[in-house]
Amino acid sequence: MAHTFLIFDFGTDEEAAQQARHRIEGWKQGFRLGNKLQFKFERKSPEKNEDSEAKHKGKKEESNESEPVRLFVRLDFSNHEKHLAQSWIERIPGDDAFKSVKSEVIRNSDSAFETTSEFFDSLS
Repeated sequence: MAHTFLIFDFGTDEEAAQQARHRIEGWKQGFRLGNKLQFKFERKSPEKNEDSEAKHKGKKEESNESEPVRLFVRLDFSNHEKHLAQSWIERIPGDDAFKSVKSEVIRNSDSAFETTSEFFDSLS
């Protein structure tokens, strides 16, 4: 099976990332995609200095909001479902929840595929 990764960089907009997550979960349930559509978030923690300062000032919540957020979506369609996979590659970035963010498509033939696949598996 050929995997394709879609990566969306939401910057520090956690609300937009959560709206996108809800949209993907709706598609996953509505179209009964199961494991053919998986997603994980990467949240980069702020620097330790910023984090400790926020704790001292009582602004821990603000530092969480300023964490950069990236959404990794893995499409896992078999070779005979190429047209279905392509329609999802076009549908997801074209949706309103994803239009305003920077996106990247990584196919299994791309040089960054192996590292992206390993990184996706390492995310919790």
